[in-house]
Amino acid sequence: MDLHAYLPDAPVHLEPGKQTRIFTGIAIELPAGHEAQVRPRSGMTKNGLVVPIGTIDNGYRGDIGVVVFNHSFQYHIIRHGDRIAQLVVCPVAYPDVVEVEELSETERGNDGFGSTGV
Repeated sequence: MDLHAYLPDAPVHLEPGKQTRIFTGIAIELPAGHEAQVRPRSGMTKNGLVVPIGTIDNGYRGDIGVVVFNHSFQYHIIRHGDRIAQLVVCPVAYPDVVEVEELSETERGNDGFGSTGV
């Protein structure tokens, strides 16, 4: 679902290279075993406004805030009601954690970023 900026008093003027947190005016109660993920909207990203992915756990009851970074070279104005992010609700698995001395072997092993090609 889309998340909208709750800015009834005044718009936000976001300078190039700056960030801000914008609240949405909504709070949610998630069922046990679920989380909500705040995700970017492609329409904002193409204009240089980046929203990092954020997690809301099922214990949070406050106003949902969205961090917005202005990675462009232009000023942007965010107004009351603007769509600023998306919210996705997902089930969460809670595995049993077992400490071990070593892990099983795989073809990739511990090769990191970019090790599987472009």
